[in-house]
Amino acid sequence: MSSKTVVFIHGLYMTPLCWEDWIKRFEAKGCRCFAPAYPGRDKSVQALQTPDASLGKLTLTAILDHLAMQIKALDEKPVLIGHSMGALITQLLLQREIAAAGIAIDSAPPTGVFTTTASFLKANWGHITPFANQDSPVFMSFERFQYAFVNDMPLNEQRRAFERYVVPESRRIPRESLLGARVDFKKPHAPLLLIAGGNDHIIPPDLNQKNFDKYQGTNSVTDFKQFPGRNHFILGQKGWEEVADYCLEWIAGQNI
Repeated sequence: MSSKTVVFIHGLYMTPLCWEDWIKRFEAKGCRCFAPAYPGRDKSVQALQTPDASLGKLTLTAILDHLAMQIKALDEKPVLIGHSMGALITQLLLQREIAAAGIAIDSAPPTGVFTTTASFLKANWGHITPFANQDSPVFMSFERFQYAFVNDMPLNEQRRAFERYVVPESRRIPRESLLGARVDFKKPHAPLLLIAGGNDHIIPPDLNQKNFDKYQGTNSVTDFKQFPGRNHFILGQKGWEEVADYCLEWIAGQNI
C-alpha cells in the first residue's frame, strides 16, 4: 500500500486509549498512526470520570468537523479505522473524500439502517431513551457494559476493560446519529471494509449486514467480514490480533 498513515477513531464511552494495542501492532508493520480524541476528550480516563458541562452539549456534527480538520492537515490521505460510533464516523468522513480507505468495525447504524433485534434495543436504551435530559451526560454502569460490550468474557477481563477504558458520554451523539447521520450509499467512495462481531449485542451482525447491503450497486470496493464469537469489545477481546491482522492484510490488498 502507498498510504502508510492510519487514523484510529474511537467510539462512545471510550477514548483513544482503546486503540493502544492496535497502534503498537500497526506501528510494528511500518504504519504511522494517529488516534485523535473527540473534542474535549483528550484527557485521561480518570480525569473524564467527572465530566464538565460541555460534554452534554457535544454533538456528532462537532466531532465530524473536528476530526475532518485534523485529517485534512495530514500530508497524505490516511486509512481510517473506526469502531462503533467511530466506525459510523469513518463512513461519514469517507464520503467527504478525505481518506484513502476506511474500515468500519461494528459500525453504529447510519440514518435509515435499523434493526429490531432485542439485544440492540436493550443495549442502546440507556443513551437513546427519550425520558432522560438530553443535556445530561450518560454514565455506563458495569452491568450495562457487561451486556453491551463484553458479554461472554471472563468476569476479571470484563472488570479490567471497564476500569481501564470506560468514560461518561454525551447523549446528543447517538441521538443525532439516528436522524442526522446520512450516508450517500450510491456515491462512489474509497475502498471500505465493514467488520461485524458475530456475538455483538449492541451492534448485532444483522445490522452490520444491512449497513453493508446498502452499498451494493456501485462500482466502489466495499467488503464485509464477520468474525464469529466476537462481542462489541472486539478491539480488546481475546484474539483481537486476528482482527487487526485481517485489517492490515485488507489494506495491503487495496490499490491506494
